[in-house]
Amino acid sequence: MTFWRRLEARARMGWPLALGLLAAFATAALLGGADSVLFVAFCGVALLLVLARRRYTPPRPVKLETPSQAAAGFPTDAVRPVLTATLGALDLPVVAFTADANVVMQNRAAERAFGAIEAGSHVSARWRSPGILDMIRETIATDEPNQIEHSERLPSERVFIVRSAPLNLGPDLEAAGRFYLLSFKDISELRRIDRMRSDFVANASHELRTPLASLRGFIETMQGPARSDPKAQERFLAIMLDQANRMSRLVDDLLSLSRLETRSHIAPDQLVDLVPLIGHVRDSLAPLARELDVEMRLHLPEGRVDVVGERDELVQVFENLIENACKYGQEGKAVDVYIDSGADRATEVRVLDYGPGIPAEHVPRLTERFYRVSVTDSRSKKGTGLGLAIVKHILTRHRARLLVRSEQGKGTEFTVRF
Repeated sequence: MTFWRRLEARARMGWPLALGLLAAFATAALLGGADSVLFVAFCGVALLLVLARRRYTPPRPVKLETPSQAAAGFPTDAVRPVLTATLGALDLPVVAFTADANVVMQNRAAERAFGAIEAGSHVSARWRSPGILDMIRETIATDEPNQIEHSERLPSERVFIVRSAPLNLGPDLEAAGRFYLLSFKDISELRRIDRMRSDFVANASHELRTPLASLRGFIETMQGPARSDPKAQERFLAIMLDQANRMSRLVDDLLSLSRLETRSHIAPDQLVDLVPLIGHVRDSLAPLARELDVEMRLHLPEGRVDVVGERDELVQVFENLIENACKYGQEGKAVDVYIDSGADRATEVRVLDYGPGIPAEHVPRLTERFYRVSVTDSRSKKGTGLGLAIVKHILTRHRARLLVRSEQGKGTEFTVRF
């Protein structure tokens, strides 16, 4: 190291201290009677220190990330505004993550769809799907976009096109690290429409075949052998009207089911008092109960029992359950309806009949479309096989559950738990 470099290094380490010492030595030497040449030499060294200080410009302070942030790959202050602005401008749910698959941030759409995700947590803490995790690993390894179709069943069935892609920050910010985006495009509506279309065609063609065949047969008979038989025509017309009404009920239930499926992912936000609602259902079904000689008994608490829901749909639920209890529990001659609620437990509405009950092997399948314990019995009671499927879809939208308990010979209990 040369003399000038050594001198500059000393100046950087503490030039004020060095200058002070030199001045002290020079003054002491002069007072002690030293030669004036020595004094001039001390002054020259001091001048060199001052010049070296002017040549040295201290570096600007650099703001460093904490070791935990740097290790986790979190964005610097220069990158964070870019990520925030990019994610905030998108209406799709989007999550940004690092090359270690740790979540950096999410936009509001993602928070509404999946809830808040803690920054720094691994993506597997929210999405455990092997397909999503494999796609993310492949994107990180190849730096190429990928996408898959992903389904979630809770709280309601949703289908997404999930895409992972690298985020190109440009040459000015590439030193900050590698970041990736995970986006979700909701195609639940398209899948539901496709499924409803195919289900409607299959179910409607199956269920409508019998009444249409009956109508065709009776019309051909009335045009032929019964052309001049008024009594036969009157009997056939009554049967034809019954078959036409059956088709009308079937189409109405199918359309109702289709409307419910299109809105199953939208939770209601109104408060509904169940006490007057159950009373309204009892009044509307009173003529049917009298015709079947069944007594409807309500056991309602005093005061309000509020739940979050949509009134018309809840009326449809309890009309269906109480009507089924009256029809299929007719032998028990009574139907009891209870409302149980409390601060420390869920609100429940129980509908009990005392009929023949349902065999245990049929209970898990009661809410399937067109599933009937007894096809003959269901059709004789003018059932379409869609009532409990409609109930299930309404309760799914209301985030409620339908519980069924039955014992042969003792009756059946349907419980709606909110």
